[in-house]
Amino acid sequence: MSKKPEKTNVMRTLETLGISYKAYEYDNTLTDGAHVAASLGKDPSCVFKTLVTVGHDRKNYVFVVPVTGSLDLKAAAASVGVKNVEMIPQKQLLPLTGYIHGGCSPIGMKKKFVTVIDESAKDKETIVFSAGKVGHQVETSPLDLANAVQAKFAKIASV
Repeated sequence: MSKKPEKTNVMRTLETLGISYKAYEYDNTLTDGAHVAASLGKDPSCVFKTLVTVGHDRKNYVFVVPVTGSLDLKAAAASVGVKNVEMIPQKQLLPLTGYIHGGCSPIGMKKKFVTVIDESAKDKETIVFSAGKVGHQVETSPLDLANAVQAKFAKIASV
């Protein structure tokens, strides 16, 4: 008898919103996005990571970029209309979002933050991102994700 996959708050939120998704579990010792993509048998350009920043205006912003790239801080700042953004210190992630490093999802954070998804996601039928817990990912359409978190698309990643 196989064990039932664990359901995360991200999955519950997607279900509440009527958004279909696929859930994946992987070895939670994998921390590199390319390795996670490989373990799931997914093209790394379809696997995204969630990054939390703080702007010069002291507001927090969330950016979702491919695991194969990195966040272009200038482009990210421009996309949300501020002078600059920087990554928040890792120790602030849990109190701010409710998520730990490696398990941060754009869905289900403690508060709603302005969220931007890299425009490369629009070219994909589906994208994979954290289900809110290390070792868990979900796959859904980028438009469904954008609708779920009221995100916009912009060129924010550098490959």
